[in-house]
Amino acid sequence: MDSKKKTGGNCFQMPLHYPRYTKEDYQHMPEWMIDKLLAEYGLPANGDLANKRKFAMGAFVWPHCPSKPSSHLTTSHQTAFVDKTT
Repeated sequence: MDSKKKTGGNCFQMPLHYPRYTKEDYQHMPEWMIDKLLAEYGLPANGDLANKRKFAMGAFVWPHCPSKPSSHLTTSHQTAFVDKTT
């Protein structure tokens, strides 16, 4: 069996650990490293270095979640999700 059949070909793969690089890390990361990271996830590494960086940041850098619930979510909305069967 060839390696593409064993690994699922060129489809998305979830490695054991999610990358924890910052936007700044991607902006300074060498092209070979971005290529390797994208390949680990089965993602395309097409285009020039700027496009690869933009793609990697879009795929792996998520906006930070606020530590407190947003102000538009009031207590009355939160209680709607309480399990009342117990």
